[in-house]
Amino acid sequence: MAEPAPADAGTRPVLEWRHRGAQWSEAQAPLAVEQAVALEYNGIAHAVMLATPLDLEDFALGFTLSEGIVARASDVYEVEHRPGSAGHTLRVRIAAGAFAGLKERRRSLAGRTGCGICGTESLDQVLRPLPPLPLGTARLAPAALARATQELGAAQHLQQLTGATHGAAWCDLDGTIRTVREDVGRHNALDKLIGAMLRARTPTAQGFALITSRASVEMVQKAATAGIGLLAAVSGPTTLAVETAQSCGLTLVGFARGMNFSVYSHRERIGE
Repeated sequence: MAEPAPADAGTRPVLEWRHRGAQWSEAQAPLAVEQAVALEYNGIAHAVMLATPLDLEDFALGFTLSEGIVARASDVYEVEHRPGSAGHTLRVRIAAGAFAGLKERRRSLAGRTGCGICGTESLDQVLRPLPPLPLGTARLAPAALARATQELGAAQHLQQLTGATHGAAWCDLDGTIRTVREDVGRHNALDKLIGAMLRARTPTAQGFALITSRASVEMVQKAATAGIGLLAAVSGPTTLAVETAQSCGLTLVGFARGMNFSVYSHRERIGE
């Protein structure tokens, strides 16, 4: 598995005035870097995100797959990272068929504005088709989920430095954390994790994803698109996330904190 960039590369020291008890002091505090990251596909600008500039190649690959721009990782031919004074540009070269589909999608969104899931005007556009996730035979023991949630904090090095980032982890069925990616944005952290797993060709049948945020419908869609059958979040899910997980066959866990957690869909993936 590809190693993440050093956490301190995603920080910048900033002067802060600390009030502790009844005393003031000055210190240089490491804060999480947040910068503009532009994604271009075959030379055409597509989106600008605010992200932590770590593991950006993972981010580009994970975003490209999880947003349905390509159907498979092999349709991404190259990712070129170009840092600049205003931020970062990720130039992604994708297969001609995928690029034609992206251009058609862009034409259908021309002239629309919005926020959240931008440019959409109907539920059919928001709830894109997801691959059905096979149940398989692997089962996750509650103790393994507890182990992963208890060890996640120690694996979030950027969060330890700054207190300002989300994490997304890939875990074995015994609860061992194998890969962690971090970002100021919860979606970005999951995209980075998916990208790292794609680059390492990590099989998704023998593990689960653990995220430090709430479980929104976008997080469920990204996980399902990547073939992840079990997504656990330390916070709660939304109703649309649960409905989407139920329909595509994803096991959705919320409020995962030690041995306490709640299952909202396809409980059969979790043992006794």
